[in-house]
Amino acid sequence: MYSSITSGGVRGIISYLMQIEVDVSSGLPGFNMVGFMSGDVRESGDRVKVALKNAGIKIPASKITVNLSPADIKKEGVVVDLPLAVGILEAIGEIKPESTSETVVIGEVGLDGEIKEVKGVLPIVTKAKESGYKTVILPKENAREGAVVSDMKIVGVSSLQEVIMYLSSDSNERDELIEPTKVDLSKLFSEDEEEKETVDFADINGQSAVKRAAMVAAAGFHHILIVGPPGSGKSMVAKRIPTILPRLSLEESIEVSTIYSVAGMMGDNKALITKRPFVSPHHLITEASLVGGGTIPRPGAISLAHRGILFLDEMPEFPRTKLDMLRQPIEDRNVHIVRNRGTFTYPSDFQLVGALNPCPCGYYPDRNKCKCTSNEIRRYLGRISGPILDRIDICIEAPKVDISDLSGRSEKCNESSEIMRKRVLSARKIQEERFKGTDLRYNSEMTPSDIRKYCVLGMKEKAFLERVFCSMDLSARAYHKVLRLARTIADLDGSEMIKEIHLMEAVSYRMTDGKYWRQEEN
Repeated sequence: MYSSITSGGVRGIISYLMQIEVDVSSGLPGFNMVGFMSGDVRESGDRVKVALKNAGIKIPASKITVNLSPADIKKEGVVVDLPLAVGILEAIGEIKPESTSETVVIGEVGLDGEIKEVKGVLPIVTKAKESGYKTVILPKENAREGAVVSDMKIVGVSSLQEVIMYLSSDSNERDELIEPTKVDLSKLFSEDEEEKETVDFADINGQSAVKRAAMVAAAGFHHILIVGPPGSGKSMVAKRIPTILPRLSLEESIEVSTIYSVAGMMGDNKALITKRPFVSPHHLITEASLVGGGTIPRPGAISLAHRGILFLDEMPEFPRTKLDMLRQPIEDRNVHIVRNRGTFTYPSDFQLVGALNPCPCGYYPDRNKCKCTSNEIRRYLGRISGPILDRIDICIEAPKVDISDLSGRSEKCNESSEIMRKRVLSARKIQEERFKGTDLRYNSEMTPSDIRKYCVLGMKEKAFLERVFCSMDLSARAYHKVLRLARTIADLDGSEMIKEIHLMEAVSYRMTDGKYWRQEEN
């Protein structure tokens, strides 16, 4: 007999549906699988035969042929275990063919018949809905993840016996046997909003200029670099930037959750990623782990930071080759990985936050403490290339914290994350209205033509910027960067026009990189 079961797979973060065709016929007993598959998929046959035996199903001594289509896509992963088992059950007459109509089946099967969780459920269920399917049978641990997709019946199962019982029952009785999983998205997001943050900008005494720069970066989605000696609070500031960013929208949450689903990092019984990611890789991270790739391509750290923060602490400790690999993802907001089995594209729209000491010992330019030579300092800072620096909008210095800041608490200098977030949200709302009907979302995304349209200057402001351009010998990219920053600062102040004071602050964020990278040592 013949059966055909629909399952799904993932290439990159793009899902596709596949057909598991099973033919059981008379002839020399054997089990043969075809259809361009990896070794782990080919091993599914052995796992499924043992699992069916342990579930009390006797497979007749027949010739079993399994075909996985489409034939031009290499099948990888273990999602085909369960659909293969269901296909065999249908082919030998244990379940009726109509019981699997309009149904997609995915899951890994243990030798004892246990159904184990798999990767990539969210994109597969989304693809199933787009293709007109109504029901998805999947592992119970993945049920909440799949239930995020609306208007789909998600049936979470934990064993082969449950699957057989469910598919053998009358369609009217199935929901009583296994209740379909449902997720209240509004409740999910409201619970996240009510959850109190564990870190807050109010915890940081002093460093008001650095906190101001962090707020400007958050408001306009600008990349930021913080330079300062050890113990000045660079990492503390970076780790608190997510607390002032807007909450993820449902659309953004699904984007992020899709990446984490493919990477197998959703967490136990988690429905969605509702908080903006904060990814802080160690400087010993491999290139494939940073940008994505591997024998079986999977998302890297820059994709896991999509819609969130990529924090590179002690940035010069990262090899220059790895840092330069960020250039294309920063510009294009996605990363392309080419392998002999195809091209994979992962999104990487992240906000880069870097922190570093100004020299190997960390105390330059304090020559009372710093014993580094000029060449050592130049080599150390030179690990961050000019093209990477040119893509960072804000460079701010975090000086040593004064004792007066540590011993006292000023309400103005210790604004809470909640207050700062309100200001950021207000500036983001202005940008949303400004860019309505365009592909732009943030001021940092403006092109030179957009800058001419949205960053109109008065005569006084033009004269000031011309003087600065000549005295600082700015490049064209730096000139546009100053205007983008000034536009964000004006939005934080609720000003429609960019004023001279906004330009002054924007220019100040170009001083630190000039101090450490663009001047010759004396």
